[in-house]
Amino acid sequence: MSTDEEVLATNLAFYAAFTDRDYDAMADVWASEADVACLHPGWPLLEGRDEVLDSWARILSNPSSPDVRCLNAKVRRVGEFAWVTCLEVLEDVQLAATNLFVREPAGWRMVHHQASPLPGRPPPVAEVDETWN
Repeated sequence: MSTDEEVLATNLAFYAAFTDRDYDAMADVWASEADVACLHPGWPLLEGRDEVLDSWARILSNPSSPDVRCLNAKVRRVGEFAWVTCLEVLEDVQLAATNLFVREPAGWRMVHHQASPLPGRPPPVAEVDETWN
């Protein structure tokens, strides 16, 4: 597996944990050595692993949390730092997302997630390979 494929696999694991509402899998995706932050739509900036994972515990345990799909994921990388931009589709809402990753001894781990509503009317969602685009 190439380095870019490793990053995309970690990104996919993040969305699988979200969709499956699997807190342990979500915690595994996030960095344990590097500082982390998260900016959910409409939330204040969350900083630190405990605060970020607490937010995910609340989101994943909420039965009204929407299902999410990641489309058009594209990886960019500089050394031991990578980021993925993608489109998140949540029921009838589309968000632009950026996920930042660093390489830790356990592999690529997320250090930041930010999702924001798209301005104006979102483009139609094309069905594409959700894993490697």
